[in-house]
Amino acid sequence: MAISASRENILKKIRKALSHSTPLPFPQSEAKQAFFKPSSKELEIEFADQFTILQGKFIYCLNHGELISQLNNLLLHRQWNKVFCRDEKLKSVLRENNFENFWDGSLHECDVSITGCEALVARTGSILLSSAQPGGRTVSVYAPVHICIAYVSQLVYDIKDALQFIKDKYKDQLPSLITFATGPSRTADIEKTLVVGVHGPKEVYLMLVEA
Repeated sequence: MAISASRENILKKIRKALSHSTPLPFPQSEAKQAFFKPSSKELEIEFADQFTILQGKFIYCLNHGELISQLNNLLLHRQWNKVFCRDEKLKSVLRENNFENFWDGSLHECDVSITGCEALVARTGSILLSSAQPGGRTVSVYAPVHICIAYVSQLVYDIKDALQFIKDKYKDQLPSLITFATGPSRTADIEKTLVVGVHGPKEVYLMLVEA
């Protein structure tokens, strides 16, 4: 089939354009540099500030002994008896430090769930969770109260750092689900009124252990 002169002219222009790269008109818009300036605060302080702004409850623990003491006091004060935890490694650490208050019932009947996490994002006050954790994402979502136990070594500054952190950990076996939990569940879709605890826990505690 014969190609018209106008069509051939267009094709020539396309070939010529493809043979020469065009410089980006606004190279600064490609975000090759960090958009947010690093905080002058220590990561644990920055995380605590952002997490509490989002209605999260932050508890700092110097060691496992203080962690157990703080955890027992919290459970006693709030009268939470049905403590659900599916993470056997975390349960083992707590048991080694004389915490035995675990409940063997179902998740949807518990008072509170305890999980670990993959990482903590200081800039946004977010907890990074994944499907690779024992119990997946469900343990942190379906309980009315979520207690996350994390360590200072899991703190990173920004979301990109958290993604690199989990990529370095799992290499080519990335979890099928990676999610950022930022404070208690909330929505403002109901008559523009903020409602907490609609699609997840009403309260989120982060117990950060230094060592």
